Amino acid sequence: MENVKVLVVDDEKNILESVKMVLNYETYHVQVAGDGVGAIDLFKKFLPDIVLLDVKMPGLDGLKVLRTFKELNPTSEVIMISGHSGIEEAVEASRLGAFDFLEKPISRDKLVLTVRNAAEKISLLRENFNLRHLTLKKYELVGESPVMKALQETIRRVARSDSTVLISGDSGTGKELIARLLHQQSSRSQNRFVQVNCAAIPDELIESELFGHEKGSFTGAYEKKIGKFESAHRGSIFLDEIGDLSLKAQAKVLRVLEEGEVQPVGSPEIKKVNVRVIAATNKDLEEEIGRGNFREDLYFRLNVVPIHSPSLRERHEDIPLLIEHFIAYFSEENNYRRKTFSAEALQLLRDHPWKGNVRELRNLVERLLIMCRNDPITPRDLPDYISRSAAEDESPLLQLGKWKEFKARSEKAFLEKKLEEFSFNVARTAREIGLPRSNLYQKIDSLGIMTGHQQDADEESPGP
Repeated sequence: MENVKVLVVDDEKNILESVKMVLNYETYHVQVAGDGVGAIDLFKKFLPDIVLLDVKMPGLDGLKVLRTFKELNPTSEVIMISGHSGIEEAVEASRLGAFDFLEKPISRDKLVLTVRNAAEKISLLRENFNLRHLTLKKYELVGESPVMKALQETIRRVARSDSTVLISGDSGTGKELIARLLHQQSSRSQNRFVQVNCAAIPDELIESELFGHEKGSFTGAYEKKIGKFESAHRGSIFLDEIGDLSLKAQAKVLRVLEEGEVQPVGSPEIKKVNVRVIAATNKDLEEEIGRGNFREDLYFRLNVVPIHSPSLRERHEDIPLLIEHFIAYFSEENNYRRKTFSAEALQLLRDHPWKGNVRELRNLVERLLIMCRNDPITPRDLPDYISRSAAEDESPLLQLGKWKEFKARSEKAFLEKKLEEFSFNVARTAREIGLPRSNLYQKIDSLGIMTGHQQDADEESPGP
């Protein structure tokens, strides 16, 4: 592990020199102190990752210094050193947070191994911290527009309660993000957040997925399965696209909401669960109720606290902030060189209608960071479907002299836009535009369409 700082504290000069020499050879950055008072002062300035600390020293003894070190920085790993340590001292040092104990005379191999183990622990803690930081950044709610400030305030207020929440909004607006923030800011944040995409699970499996099943309860049930509701006990469950649940599954979800009970498929046992339910949909559930596709009683039980996820068209002023956020996130996650967008490119992106919302913008930014060599990114680097203005878009096409050329340019612009809108999922794009998938693949090849991170044809794109 590079750049690990080690502080050695001992009142014996020969031990300081020998330990420092060994650790310097192992490429650690080492400083030394001969007493407890000097060690505390040096600790504050040097900020070591690892400390080797003698138990018996004149003045402040090692256990008192250890206590001070842990108060100053609990993440520093302290290895105690003693020539005549007793059981009581070892127990007290462990209680105060000591990493390990070394006995004098110090074995070179034991010294190197113990410090290396402490360094590896610190490395794992740092890696975990960085991953948590990146995860929090990924699910950060970005925006300074009035609708976003109102949404942030709503989340803060609603998160404190255990009330059921129904999030509505267009696809790609960040409904999952809102659900995660509700969980993170709630009293359940230390427990699990379980996500279920109701639209992605076949009707015949949805009950098993939500409520679990017993071994042999149906063909293919080779072992017992714990359902999502039970997995989310004491935490939160996010039912995304709940409007796609079958009526039979809706009845069971209603029972969980009203009674806090689940019954696995094929089991006579009824289990109690304590789960906060957060649901989301891009459908008009009142309209679905009128069509007989959604239970009215479930709708009222879900819609205790309604939250609307605004479309990007409702907050165009947030687009530069979102772009900067995505640049920072993708650059950090993938070690890309950070780039910027020219003022002209930003204006074009602000003026675009963004039918795919934040997901569409995020995918475009990631693709541009990968594919563009220019910095800053200019209007010439943007896809054809990003409108330069109605006149600019229309004029070049109308000026073309050949029908074949006009048709090819028009088809390319249309398909690029639709692929971007559906996150480059070819299967879904083909389905939505009414074109056979094989024909769409042929068009992509023949028109030279750049698809960036094209997803597998049978994979549905995840939410933002």
